[in-house]
Amino acid sequence: MPEQQQWIIAATEQPPEWFIQAVKQHTPVSSGIYAAQLLWQRGIKDDQQLTAFINHKAYQPASPFEFGQEMHLAIARLQQAYNAREKIAIWGDFDADGITATSVLWDGLGQFFKQNTQLIYYIPNRLKESHGLNNQGIDNLAKQGCKLIVTCDTGSTNIDEIIYAKQLCIDVIVTDHHTLPTERPPVAAIINPRYLPRKHQLFNLSGVAVAYKLVEALYQTLPNIAKHPLEDLLDLVAVGLIADLVQLSGDCRYLAQMGIQRLQADFQQPATARRRPGVGRLLELCQRSGDRPTDISFGLGPRINAVSRIQGDASFCVELLTSRDAKRCNELAEVTELANARRKSLQKDVQAQVAQKLTQLDLSTTSVIVLEDAQWPAGVLGLVAGQVAQETGRPTILLSTEGSGESGVGSGEEDSAPTPYSLLPTPLARGSARSVNSVDLYQLVKDQAHLLHRFGGHPFAAGLSLLVENIPLFTAAINQQLRQSLGSTTLTPTMQADLTVTVADLGKELFLEMKLLEPCGMGNPVPKLLIQNCYFENAWHRNQQDWQGKKVQYIKAEFDIRDDSSRSAFPGIWWGHYKDELPIGRCDCIAELDYNTFKKRYEIRLIGVRPSVNSALNARNGLNAPLSLTPLILDLRNQEHSGIRTQDSALIIEDCPTNWDNLRAWLRRCLITSRSASVLHNQQQLAIAWSKPNHQPPNQIWLTLVGIAKYLSRTNQLVTRVQLLEKIGISDQTLLVGIKALKSLGFTVKLQDRYLQITWHQNDSAESFADAAVERFLAAVREEQFQQQYFAEVPLSTIVAIASSDNY
Repeated sequence: MPEQQQWIIAATEQPPEWFIQAVKQHTPVSSGIYAAQLLWQRGIKDDQQLTAFINHKAYQPASPFEFGQEMHLAIARLQQAYNAREKIAIWGDFDADGITATSVLWDGLGQFFKQNTQLIYYIPNRLKESHGLNNQGIDNLAKQGCKLIVTCDTGSTNIDEIIYAKQLCIDVIVTDHHTLPTERPPVAAIINPRYLPRKHQLFNLSGVAVAYKLVEALYQTLPNIAKHPLEDLLDLVAVGLIADLVQLSGDCRYLAQMGIQRLQADFQQPATARRRPGVGRLLELCQRSGDRPTDISFGLGPRINAVSRIQGDASFCVELLTSRDAKRCNELAEVTELANARRKSLQKDVQAQVAQKLTQLDLSTTSVIVLEDAQWPAGVLGLVAGQVAQETGRPTILLSTEGSGESGVGSGEEDSAPTPYSLLPTPLARGSARSVNSVDLYQLVKDQAHLLHRFGGHPFAAGLSLLVENIPLFTAAINQQLRQSLGSTTLTPTMQADLTVTVADLGKELFLEMKLLEPCGMGNPVPKLLIQNCYFENAWHRNQQDWQGKKVQYIKAEFDIRDDSSRSAFPGIWWGHYKDELPIGRCDCIAELDYNTFKKRYEIRLIGVRPSVNSALNARNGLNAPLSLTPLILDLRNQEHSGIRTQDSALIIEDCPTNWDNLRAWLRRCLITSRSASVLHNQQQLAIAWSKPNHQPPNQIWLTLVGIAKYLSRTNQLVTRVQLLEKIGISDQTLLVGIKALKSLGFTVKLQDRYLQITWHQNDSAESFADAAVERFLAAVREEQFQQQYFAEVPLSTIVAIASSDNY
């Protein structure tokens, strides 16, 4: 089971008064003390640093020719192509950084080379190809007459493929920011900031920013050709930079600041006048305005990434980001939104399955979590792995053997050349890895290269594929390797709060102070606020819906937060959680302060919550506090409980509930003392003893129900409701929905005493009206299974808290 997360409060050093006054000049409506404290804490400690950090106009960006000889070589090769009218191919990547990098080169180089004739682009299929160059794609470009390939966000370690392109008389310019090869590849030029000193202001550029620097150098070299200003590309640069989670310092921060301004300015134009109607439509669909980095990290970035995760081919995203055809862009934006809705649903399913597998691991002896499953879609594994890594404090690798009959298929962040295992037959497992706690995951994976088919990435994220039979050996080896490197150090999930505030502090003034730090990212994270001894009111939750109103299995809880600092409550939201998971009584929480553009309100986004260390449960409720139920409820889930008899010690629930009311009803049967009792006396214990559900697919349950109905109709047999429920494994409420669906197909269901009589008169015309009824039944089954999965894993502490909230 996941360990209890440790909370760390950042060391606070009071900044000097002169620094507070300097910051206050940028926050005229507030004291500036919180912003000063954060900036000082993050190493901004003099006037020059402060001015350059806050005001991009005071920052001096680096010349693109800081890349030295490699940039000169790249520009010379592009000039040669320009003069000789050669055909050029942009080879991009399928994530948000790669898509925006391709779009920057498509628009930028498109000022010098005619699009679709002299200039084309190629995006690998995420589900069929790996990151990086591949010979089949190079063959395709050769047949189209390409003489030069310009990569973006990929290619640094594709030595064999670069040699292959050279054999076909195709030169390669690599623009990338991933791991460097051991020797310079045989390319026309390689522009990668990792060749620069670590402290260089260009060192942290992402793929899209490197692509922009190449275009900037071409603009400077051929200044009289381009018709559109270079700055028109900055909005795309900001999207890729922020979506790729690079460290936003140096030129990265400058480019992101500039780009967000242009993104917002374009969105404020009438829809028909926007320079990028596709970006504008995406912002509308995710109900954002483009003025915040979170509009990218929570809005645009996930949607662009979702396309390749779900469909594999994300090529149309370049058209979505660069086309001026508003009608076409609206169509593509809606396809993107559908892909993102599907991604959310798949991610939720995989998260639940991974959580179940985690319960079988002993984390005290596990340094690197490695899990695999044949049913997991590879496209969402990186997202889930990142969440698990954060929750457990351990690097996490999730592998899928789905479709393992295809050899050579890449996944995740792979871009390195195959090992000798690439010559071996299938089956292959493909997956993604995410790191935490400053563990260099790429090096960990690289040290096991002899067991892998392909791998690639960077210290925080990697992709890999390997023979299925090698998974146990790989798991043991990578765990041993990390244990040896850690020594006596233990890995623990942690969360750091930057500031301690009260509910009274929350609001516009504090938000504007926090906004001084934007854009936030790695090295400059969104400020985390600790609110102590608080409590929640008016909580509710619902399933999120897509923009067409279809239900998506993604939960969010909304609430009001209070403490003793103010008579007013403050609104908040908790993504991915039910309202019932909020603690009852006083608690401490860590949150981020945000502005909801759609609701036009300031709110907190809850990150973590735990019972208050400074207050008892009933500190504010006095004698009306609920009873302590911890000793009353026995947790025997997934255990042998045959030795417990209901008449001796406990009332056993063996059927997994589907809602809290079911559980509370059982608990009421155990409580026979008065509400004011301070100790448990003559109370029967409640043993929750259900097992993990082994669900059939909803479609199979529907087919079983229809089959039973047809059999009963044909044989004129009767059936009890209980018999039906036992046969298909659903609840009463869901069965009623199923009976309505049967009726829509032409079945007649009559109640005779305790029995149901089912007859069928086939009516082909009725089937056309049945789809909606059947879909309602399938949705009811999915919801019921989702709830049962939740109750199979929910911590006992949550059960106690929720049960305590009822009025006994």
